[in-house]
Order: sequence, then C-alpha cells, then structure tokens
Amino acid sequence: MSATPFDQRDGWIWYDGQLVPWKDAKLHVLSHGLHYGSSVFEGERAYGGEIFKSTQHAERLKRSAQILDFEIPYTVAEIDAAKRLVLEKNGMTDAYLRPVAWRGSEMMGVAAQHNKIHLAIAAWEWPSYFDPAEKMKGIRIDMADYRRPDPATAPSTAKAAGLYMICTISKHKAERKGYADALMLDWQGRVAECTGANVFFVKDGVVHTPIADCFLDGLTRQTVIELATRRGIEVAERRIMPEEMAGFQECFITGSAAEVTPVAEVGPYTFTPGGITKMLMDDYTAEVRPKAKAA
Repeated sequence: MSATPFDQRDGWIWYDGQLVPWKDAKLHVLSHGLHYGSSVFEGERAYGGEIFKSTQHAERLKRSAQILDFEIPYTVAEIDAAKRLVLEKNGMTDAYLRPVAWRGSEMMGVAAQHNKIHLAIAAWEWPSYFDPAEKMKGIRIDMADYRRPDPATAPSTAKAAGLYMICTISKHKAERKGYADALMLDWQGRVAECTGANVFFVKDGVVHTPIADCFLDGLTRQTVIELATRRGIEVAERRIMPEEMAGFQECFITGSAAEVTPVAEVGPYTFTPGGITKMLMDDYTAEVRPKAKAA
C-alpha cells in the first residue's frame, strides 16, 4: 500500500451526498464521533469493478448505526450507488472501500441526540492485507492480552469504531514482537477472533470456528462457511478453548481485508497450511472475482 498519508492522497471521496476532492474530505476536531466513539464503518472489496456483497455491507452499516442509537440518513440503495460512484470516479476496478458514519459537532458531551449524522465513502488500492510471500507460508499470530468483552457490556454485533481500540493495541504489540496479528480470547477465556478477522481451524477434515456471539459475524466468515458447505465439508461452530489449538492441523483467518489467509503459528501452537485451507482460498477467489466465475 502507498506510503502517502491518507489525508494527502489524490482522488475523490463521497461525503454527505456529494463527491469532494480527497484532500477536502475533512471534519471538525470537536466531532462527537472522534471523542465518544459514535462511529461505525465497513470494510469492503471490489473485484473487477464489482463490490462483493455490497448490499449486505450497506445493510450491516445501517444496523450498526441503529445499535449505536443513530440513523444514517441514506437508504441501502443510495449507499450502494454511492460506492459504485466512488469506484467509477476514481477509475478503480480492484479496490478496498471504506464507508464510515459518525455523529457530528453540534453537541459535545456524552449525550448528543441532535447531532448531524455524516456518511463518507472512500476507496483505495489495497492488494493484500498481509505480505503475499508470508501469506502463502502461513502468517504468525501472537496471543493478545485483551479479550473481547461480554456482549452484555458492549454492542458486539455492531461494527463500531470504539470496539477496535483494543484491537489496535493488541496488533501493535504483536507486530513489535515480529507477529502479523494477534488472537483474542473472549471474556470467558475461549477462542474468539483476531484483531480484524475471524478464525477457523481444521482437524480430520472438519472445519471448526468459534460461535460469533461476542464479536462480529463477518461477511467473509459467512461466505467461507457457505463455500465449505457446498464442498460437503462439515463446519462446527462451537466453543473452542485455547488448549484445543494443540490438536488442530490447519488454521486460517478470514475478513474483507484479509480474505482467506493461512496461519502457521498462534502463540505456542503450530499449523501446516493444507488442502482444505488451499481449497477454500481458491473457492473464495472464484466466488469474488467475476472473471474467475466465468472461467
């Protein structure tokens, strides 16, 4: 990805209903979303000019905002159209898209029920979330200190910006130790997810993944489960204790940014990227790329 800071890039960003030059897409320092985390977002990819599961992402963005007690003033269809416009205006076919909605600056305090709700959509080239050479060997993942919170204490089903605070802390710590990411447990000490991706394991031909009840049930996660089911592969969504990782043969993570990425190591546990991981990587590529579907 380009080393140019994100506020200094060229292009166009859709901002509150109109396209504005990239460098002019600004908000005030006293915006509520910056101070109190009243912000939700999506991460999406376009392949060959088509945004994968665009409508599902827009629907989730709207739901996330409603969970945080605000309403995005655009319909799902309008959001989908805005994303397509951003791609077209920036001349992109393969891209990463970032819709983000937040409370504005009319009121500054915990309560801000009358603040204007803003929506912006940007797109940029982001070929691979992880280094391609390392990805094929399987990335190394550390164990995070922070845990995903009890869903009774945080809006875990929303893709809310504030929920990623502990993810940033955990990923930074992992990267300083030479790892690519960190695996988080849930509030009861069970395997949950990585800092921005869901996790899967393989044992004796069966795919295992944690129940998504205290973290986001990713759209890529759902897609991979569908792809495995089509192949006749059993998928067990269940509680997984960390010590069980010693008995798993393969591991991979999924997300719009990560796509399907093999894992070679999680803390003290090691895995060998194998046939099921490779099959699901290939199936995912065929699912998201229009040319691959037609081939």
